[in-house]
Amino acid sequence: MYSINFSQITNDLFIGNMPLTADYDRLRDLGVRLIINMRFSRGPAPDPDPEPMRLLWLRSLDSPFFPILMRSLLHGAQAALETIREGGKVYSHCAYGRHRGVAMGACVLIAQGMDALSAMELIKSRRAVADPDAFYIRPRILRFAREWLSTELGA
Repeated sequence: MYSINFSQITNDLFIGNMPLTADYDRLRDLGVRLIINMRFSRGPAPDPDPEPMRLLWLRSLDSPFFPILMRSLLHGAQAALETIREGGKVYSHCAYGRHRGVAMGACVLIAQGMDALSAMELIKSRRAVADPDAFYIRPRILRFAREWLSTELGA
C-alpha cells in the first residue's frame, strides 16, 4: 500500500490520496474532522478513535463515461461547509488525489465563495499532480459552480 500523500490547499482544505486507518491520527492532528472519499470501490475504513472523524463516501468513478454525480458534489460541499463552520477541516480524496478528490475540493472552494477558475488554479498551484483541467473533470466543476450559484441566489 502507498502512504498518505496530500497537499494543504487552504487553512480548511486538504486534498490527497486515500488515507489508511494508520493515517487518521495524523489527519486528526491537522484538525481534519471530515474525510470525503470520492472512490467507487473502496470505502473508508472506520475511524477507531473514541471521537471519530466523519467519513463521507460519495461513490464516483474516474471515467469520462460516468461523470461525477452533481448531487454527490452538492452533498459533499454542504457537508464540508458545515464542518468548516464548526471549526473543523476537510480532507477530500480519491485514489491518487488527481481528479475526483480535486473536483470535490474545487467544489468546496466554490461553496466558500471562490469562482471556479480561481479554485482550479489554486489547487493546481498547491498540488502538483492535481488535474482539474481533465476534459471530463473541468465541466463538472464548472457545472457545479453554476448550480451552486443558482441555489445560493434562490435561497
